[in-house]
Amino acid sequence: MEEKVNFAIVGAFVLVLSTALLGGVLWLSSSKSYRMSYDTYQAFMKESVSGLNLNAPVRYRGVDVGRVSNIMLAPENSEQVKLLLSIKRGTPIKEDTVAVLQKQGLTGISYVELSGGSHDSPPLKIRKNAEYPEIKTGPSLLARLDLSFTALVTSLNKSSENINALLDADNQRALKDTLADIAVLSRTLAARTDTIDSSLDNAARTMENTARMTSELPQLMQRVQRSMDAFDHMTDEIARTSTGASGMIDGARTDVQQFTRETLPELHQLVAELRDLAGSLRRVSTQLEQNPSTLLYGKPVTKRGPGE
Repeated sequence: MEEKVNFAIVGAFVLVLSTALLGGVLWLSSSKSYRMSYDTYQAFMKESVSGLNLNAPVRYRGVDVGRVSNIMLAPENSEQVKLLLSIKRGTPIKEDTVAVLQKQGLTGISYVELSGGSHDSPPLKIRKNAEYPEIKTGPSLLARLDLSFTALVTSLNKSSENINALLDADNQRALKDTLADIAVLSRTLAARTDTIDSSLDNAARTMENTARMTSELPQLMQRVQRSMDAFDHMTDEIARTSTGASGMIDGARTDVQQFTRETLPELHQLVAELRDLAGSLRRVSTQLEQNPSTLLYGKPVTKRGPGE
C-alpha cells in the first residue's frame, strides 16, 4: 500500500529553505556594506540625466565609492536636477572635486564620475543654510559634443550664407572672367615654354655667379683693406713730407728776407754804378767813332766864345 505525500508541507519546506539560503547569501555578501558608513552629498546637474537610475554607481577616478540615493528636480530651479549621493566616509571629497555624468559602455546606463580633488585643496564642507555639502558639476561628454556640434553647425550655416552672398551674379561673372584669363595665361605660358626655360637657365647662372662673387667677397674685402692700409701709410708719409717741406720753406723764407734786407740794396747800387759806367763807355765809344785821334791826343780844347 503506497504512502501518501503531503506536497504542501514539502513545498513549504523548500520555500523556507530557499528563502533562508537566499538571505544567508545576501547577508554574507552585503554584511560588509551594511557596516560601511556613508556621507550624503548633493549635486545640481544642468543637463538631462536620462539613463541615470537610483542606486547608480558613484565612482571616484573609476573606483566605486557610493551610489545615487535620490533624483529629483531642484526645488529652487526647475532647470536643474538635484542628485543626492551616498559616498563612503573617508573618500577625499575636496572643494575642487567635480561630478560629471558618464555613459557605461553601449548600454546607455549612466553613472556619476567624480574627478579633481587635488592634494592641496581643502575638504568640502557644508555651506550655511544648506542641507548637504554641494559637489560642483561639469558638462558630460555628450553635452560637450552637443555644444561643439551646435557651434560647428552654426559656423557652417554662417559660412554657407557668406558663400551664397559672395557668389552672386556679379561675382559669378567676375569669377568666370578670371578663370578665362587664367586659361589664356596658361596657354600663353605653354607657348613660351622655351623662353621661360631659357630665362630660368639665365637666372640659375646669375645665381651661380652671385654665389661665386659672394664667396670671393671676403678676399676682395681683404684686398680693399690692404689698399686702405697702404693709402693710410702713404697719407702719413705725405704728412711727414709736408711737415719737412714746411720747415724748409720757413728756412728759405728767412734767408730770402735776410737777402732782401741786406744784399738787395747793394745790388741796386751796383746796378746803378754799372748803368753809369755803361753810359760813360757809350759816350767814349761815340767820341772815338767821331774822332779817333782823341785816343792819341786826348779831348780837343773847346774854343772859347767871344767875350770869354
